Amino acid sequence: MGAPQQGVTTPTNGAVRATGRRRTRAALAIGALVAVAGASAVTVALLGAGIAARGTGELHIPAPGTTTVLRAAVFTALALHLGELAGARLTGTGPTPRSWALWTALGGAAAAAGQIVLLAEVSDLDLTATYGTRDGGLLLAMANGFALAAGCVALRRPGWATGPLALVIGAEAMRAHPEPYTPEWGTALTVVHLTAASLWVGGLLYALRTTRLRGGAAREVLVRYARLAGWLYVALAATGTCSTLRRLPADVVFSTAYGRVLIAKLALVAVASALALAARRRLRRGGDATRPARAEVAALAGVVLVSAVLTVVPDPHWLSLRSALLR
Repeated sequence: MGAPQQGVTTPTNGAVRATGRRRTRAALAIGALVAVAGASAVTVALLGAGIAARGTGELHIPAPGTTTVLRAAVFTALALHLGELAGARLTGTGPTPRSWALWTALGGAAAAAGQIVLLAEVSDLDLTATYGTRDGGLLLAMANGFALAAGCVALRRPGWATGPLALVIGAEAMRAHPEPYTPEWGTALTVVHLTAASLWVGGLLYALRTTRLRGGAAREVLVRYARLAGWLYVALAATGTCSTLRRLPADVVFSTAYGRVLIAKLALVAVASALALAARRRLRRGGDATRPARAEVAALAGVVLVSAVLTVVPDPHWLSLRSALLR
């Protein structure tokens, strides 16, 4: 038999073309989802705090959108760097993904420095005077911590970055709790909460990046991560509950920006938790948990963004106190 004539569709050619069309449609669908997710993230970052505060009567926060973007960048850099440090230990021997530590540390330093510049602008202070303020000094410590972490990576001593990153976490926890009533408790809760959240998000992303290189050993990588994730979830739930009870009066849950944003955050955490349970169930049955784990990362990215909004909106205590005085 001779070769097929040109232009004649054979079963093999038809299957190849069908596969190509399916891949093209899948790529277009993924691109559309990424574009929608990106546009939604930008909208939430720039407008989220203002929308949440609408109708609450709370004080206006200057430059809320820019502040949210910069704080989200800090949280992302912290999660990626800590996740890589922990993930390198969890995943054991074998091929490892390319390190992002240097760029995430530099990005975190730039985001912290950007907050200093923004603080100086909205406060009508020069940079030297801004460094002397409480927030300015803590932001400077965060920027220096990230810079030191980048230096550790550049010197090929990535493990040394743990100390500078701990400085960043401590400074952010202190910045987030300027209230006069037992700030040390709020700071301690935030240190644990922020560390656990960073390890959950960054560790899962690093584990998924590693699974792409391990082939048949990919499942073992996720199993090792799942063991740590269980303890991280317990720490997050405990510290998050304590922080909420301490910071958010029950009578203003729905009437303050803080309460509204917190509800959105809890909804996203619930979605991420359900996906984590689905992935864990598949692992126990010996199946592939990659798909629910990827969806979990997407949900956690939303949690990080909404958490940044939560740090920008006003403290809800003053509104609860005002309502009590007006009764």
